[in-house]
Amino acid sequence: MTEVSSLQGSPLRAQGCDDMNITAVAKRARVSIATVSRVMNGTANVNPETAERVREAVEALNFYPDTNARALGSGRSGLYGLIISDITNPYFPELVKAFEDIAVEHGQDVLIANTDYDPKRTETCVIRMLQRKVDGVAIMTSEMEERLIQTFGQRQIPTIFMDAVTGMRSVSTVSVDYSGGVAQAMEYLFHLGHRDIAFISGPLALGSARARAEAFKVALRGHGIKIRRDWLQEGDHRVEGGHHAMMRILKSGSLPTAVVGSNDLTAIGAMGAIHEKGLAIPGDISVVGFDDIELSAYTSPALTTLHVPRRELAATAFRALFRGREEAPDKAKRRHRHVIKTKLIIRQSAGEARVKPSSGRGKSS
Repeated sequence: MTEVSSLQGSPLRAQGCDDMNITAVAKRARVSIATVSRVMNGTANVNPETAERVREAVEALNFYPDTNARALGSGRSGLYGLIISDITNPYFPELVKAFEDIAVEHGQDVLIANTDYDPKRTETCVIRMLQRKVDGVAIMTSEMEERLIQTFGQRQIPTIFMDAVTGMRSVSTVSVDYSGGVAQAMEYLFHLGHRDIAFISGPLALGSARARAEAFKVALRGHGIKIRRDWLQEGDHRVEGGHHAMMRILKSGSLPTAVVGSNDLTAIGAMGAIHEKGLAIPGDISVVGFDDIELSAYTSPALTTLHVPRRELAATAFRALFRGREEAPDKAKRRHRHVIKTKLIIRQSAGEARVKPSSGRGKSS
């Protein structure tokens, strides 16, 4: 009994079964075995009509190849890693879905790991990726130590950072144009007559949060407006952090006419604090977010925000990894830089300034 069980689980036996089934699939779809393999593995472009015939044949014959055997034969697992910081943040599930969708379109699978901003847990996530022999890994967290990143390079595993800052010059990145997005939001508020504008950042230990905060300061200086330190508060990119930061702003002695949140959850938390104080949005204080998560369209009022095209972000990252495994080792080591632009989504949370704007009173930073 043990021998039978062992034989059934043997990659060689599984490979043999796959060979017989793939022949039947090829015959039914009227294509070569190589074409079936390309469609199943996503290793090359196949005519859409041909690919659809192959998929129909696969479904009709209930052909499910053994992925372990496939990995032994090709040296590839067909598995891509995606390491993120906070699965509870609505921004991440939408991005994960987009990344997985594009992977499935290429016949690949995705291994997702959530670090929860914990460096020790991050190391565990990396070990899982190595153990599962991923063909590439997209990293969307800033708490990744350089030695861990180098581990992927030593194993010749294509790596790309998504929407996260790394000091390593050799690592490819797909980044969001945060500076351009904040500049868009600020120009819109200036157009509405706002000059007394507050900003709630994310954790300033994160490079992406610092980029947004700095863009806010640049915009104010560009319009000759002094920066009030008590109107520049640090949050944590979560609703609670946005709420607490907005409360500090409301207790600062004078009210801004508008506040910009480093992300939508921060802005939603700020809206809650404003409502609790009996103030109107946008009548008393306008609010602008960043990300355009699905929930932002259903707040009261609906949140004006910067749209981050997450499918474009995810697709760019995955395709870079997918190309990376096909490239020669010397080319695969070349770094690539991709920048994703944002778009201002105007809704009801931002309106004209409630009073004649001041000339930039307050403390200079």
